[in-house]
Order: sequence, then structure tokens, then C-alpha cells
Amino acid sequence: QVQLVDAGGGLVQAGASLRLSCAASGRTFSRYAMGWFRQAPGKEREFVAAISRSGIRPEYADSVKGRFTISRDNAKNTVYLQMNSLKPEDTAVYYCAAVPRGGWPVMTYEYTDWGQGTQVTVSS
Repeated sequence: QVQLVDAGGGLVQAGASLRLSCAASGRTFSRYAMGWFRQAPGKEREFVAAISRSGIRPEYADSVKGRFTISRDNAKNTVYLQMNSLKPEDTAVYYCAAVPRGGWPVMTYEYTDWGQGTQVTVSS
């Protein structure tokens, strides 16, 4: 099991950028695939991005491709989500997630550990 702490959310205007971070506890972070999900009010939690244990070939939701970048620093036990060209429809609570396996899981049920979430609000 790994404990995750999300941070970096805030209130920004459309077109701005934010970088979210997710710090993981423990010594086995490099064994975990990591993902970012988001949940807007009244909506299901949805996939945003995922990164494999090695960090190669990240996976993205179509809605964020070309605007968001997921990355990880295994030496710092941290995964990041760089969000550029933010839109009002990106407004949501963002959650990082972890699972001790390879690949790029994109479904919520595939993940075993979750952060507490960080609010991102984009005004028009």
C-alpha cells in the first residue's frame, strides 16, 4: 500500500497553466503505475492520464491530449500533471492514483490507492 498526497490545485482563468503534484510514501514507488483522474460535480470520476512504472509512452484522455503532460520522478516518489491551456470544462477535483503493476491503467477500478484530491477551478 502507498499513501498519496495531491497538491497544486487552484483557481485560474481560462488559458492559464497549473502543475499538480502527487507525493507517495514508501520505498516502492517505482513499482507502481500512476494515474490522474478527475471528477466534476454531478459527474462520474473520469480518466485523465496514466504513466507506466518506467515513465515511457504515457496515456491520455482525448479531452486533454496536447494540453496536459503526466510525468514522474521516481527518485522523489512524485508524479506530476502539467496542465496548459486550461478550459472551464477542466474544472473538477483531481485525484492521483496508484497500482502496483505495469502498463497504463485507465479505469478507476484498476487502481488500489488514491490521493485525497485537489480542486481545480477554471473561470471563463
